Amino acid sequence: MTLAGWKRVSEWPLALAAVVFLAAYAWSVIGDLASEQEAAAEVTMNVVWLAFVIDYGVSLYLAKPRTRWFFTHLHELAVVALPFLRPLRLLRLIALVRVLHNSAGAALRGQVTVYLVTGSALLVFVAALAVLDVEQNAAGANIQSFGDAVWWAFVTITTVGYGDYFPVTFPGRMIAVGLMVSGIAILGTVTATLASWFVELVNQRGLSDSRSA
Repeated sequence: MTLAGWKRVSEWPLALAAVVFLAAYAWSVIGDLASEQEAAAEVTMNVVWLAFVIDYGVSLYLAKPRTRWFFTHLHELAVVALPFLRPLRLLRLIALVRVLHNSAGAALRGQVTVYLVTGSALLVFVAALAVLDVEQNAAGANIQSFGDAVWWAFVTITTVGYGDYFPVTFPGRMIAVGLMVSGIAILGTVTATLASWFVELVNQRGLSDSRSA
């Protein structure tokens, strides 16, 4: 089997595994779990991690040239090499984003729209989960509920920054930095997409006018 063939076979199962992981992670962060339930959530996330380990190993084995693939897919290495840093476990959702990208169709604007809508919603949700995970039990923290975390994620990704909620831990601040950078990138993409759309409309109108003259 070739690497392309393996990716076609594994793409949707890994996306489903990413969804299962997100549900288990959200359950462990938001839910007031008993020890048995917490253990079940951890087992589920570890099984998903094992699936990504297998995918990475098979992909590395099938890749040609292998060294070049290794250095151009360091994000996939991070997915399997950082299983015990809870917020970074959310890197596994890259598989879900890849499926959304491939399902968006060939049109560039369609791909950008899918990325903006689904990517922004997913980013706000996982950032809220991650910051709540590291903040809710920290001394002096003011992000104590999922509602607080979602509000914080919204005002942070839009670069508004009201300041009513803010992370007090180092991991929480690193999550905030990543979310702010992502927000700036999303706003830049929206601006570029709208500009491209207006230019296309103007060109079409000019072409139509020249033909009717």
